[in-house]
Amino acid sequence: MKSTFNAGPDGNAPLAGQVAIVTGAGRGIGQAISLRLAELGAHTVLCGRSRTALEQTADAIRKNRGGNSEKVSRKGSGKDADESSIVECDVTSLASVEALANQVETSFHRLDILVNNAGIGGDQGPLLQLAPGMWDDVLNTNLRGVYYCIRSLAPLMINSKAPAGHIINISSLAGKNPVPNLAAYSASKWGLNGLSYSVAEELRAHNIRVAVICPGSVHTDFSPHAGKNSAKMLQATDVAHAVAMIVTQAPQSFASEILLRPTLKP
Repeated sequence: MKSTFNAGPDGNAPLAGQVAIVTGAGRGIGQAISLRLAELGAHTVLCGRSRTALEQTADAIRKNRGGNSEKVSRKGSGKDADESSIVECDVTSLASVEALANQVETSFHRLDILVNNAGIGGDQGPLLQLAPGMWDDVLNTNLRGVYYCIRSLAPLMINSKAPAGHIINISSLAGKNPVPNLAAYSASKWGLNGLSYSVAEELRAHNIRVAVICPGSVHTDFSPHAGKNSAKMLQATDVAHAVAMIVTQAPQSFASEILLRPTLKP
């Protein structure tokens, strides 16, 4: 993937010195978001259950940054800003998420951006045929996992030297519109939207902005959509662009929700 890094007017990266966490960073949307945040200058902590996938994202970040290292200064961030970190983490385990929080606090003493992207779709089909175990898997990953991450990591934002923070939850238009045969996934995303709206009000007093992005169908290698024109579908980079917009907005601005649709129906 070709780097699309944009330096600020003084030649510094817009997110220089900041620390970002992306869950589900090993592929698809999470990988694209991680690349974009790294291009903007943030030290990006890559989280997921597969170290092999996370290493592929880290390698892509190194390759992207290689083309800009001599042209762009990352003021105040030091050598480590040119590298990402890998932390294996299962968001369905509170102990695993708490270990992530402890590691980030010990290593960086701050957290500026948290992108809750990890999620699963589950089996598609009528609710009456959905196995209870699959319901639990989807809700535990897509909703409970976000609760664990905010519960464990927001205090680091509040107590660290970071002047402000962003929490961005990757939801879906399935959390805004009824979708038959996708009940567990839809329920998890409707719940995620409600969680986002509520905690946004709770954390505003701490100068932490909580936003939710609801994309339509996104074409990725992990989640292809048979019968649709992939060229007309949303791409993972489109979601990453929305994240970049949120984290680079002016301090008095708060984009709390983005609904992302393809221009043409695929």
